[in-house]
Amino acid sequence: MQASLAFSSALKELLQSVHHIRQVQKGTYLFDEGSIADELYVVQSGKIQISKVIPDGRELTMRMCSQGELIGEINLFSPVFTHFLNARVVEAGSVAVIKKDKLEEMLAINNVLALEMIKWLSNQYRRTQTKFRDLVLHGKKGALISTLIRLSNSYGVQSPSGIQIGIALTNQELANFCGTSREVVNRLLSDLRRNKILQIDKGIITILDLQYLKDEIECENCPVSICNIE
Repeated sequence: MQASLAFSSALKELLQSVHHIRQVQKGTYLFDEGSIADELYVVQSGKIQISKVIPDGRELTMRMCSQGELIGEINLFSPVFTHFLNARVVEAGSVAVIKKDKLEEMLAINNVLALEMIKWLSNQYRRTQTKFRDLVLHGKKGALISTLIRLSNSYGVQSPSGIQIGIALTNQELANFCGTSREVVNRLLSDLRRNKILQIDKGIITILDLQYLKDEIECENCPVSICNIE
């Protein structure tokens, strides 16, 4: 298990004691909407896309998860329910699989670790809620702006001209994060470039005026643990 998990060493040790390793291939799913939610996963290698299919059939990317990140939608100490999201493998690798019942057995005898785990699950639900909030309240432009802010929190590096997002994304990939079309993202990015809010060089975005973006969506300055793309 990787150290990037924001858990205490005691909880990391517990998680490692109740899992087995599963190899995953590109294009397959760890879980999809409607499947039984009775497992958690820790990414050991590869990359997993968490997404939601919206009513018109387009895919809304919620998170991109890589080594050390924990994935899952289980409700601890509650009846098993079904997944709300999809987890698709976009880069082959492996995951540690943690069964709900085994985890509950271990947490039942340690209330401190149980509380820590429940806090993590609550944090994941809040991240999902804020993503949908941005889409509902601020439309397509707001969705793109919130995605840019989240990217800056996850991959942003301060440069002389602004905050450089240290990962190259195509406009289609950005569109998937926003639940809209590539054409809409093209237009919105052009507007932001023309107004000198950002610049793009070989797919790398540099945000020149982060405060403008925050003002546009009435940013609540959520902690980075909530406002990120991972």
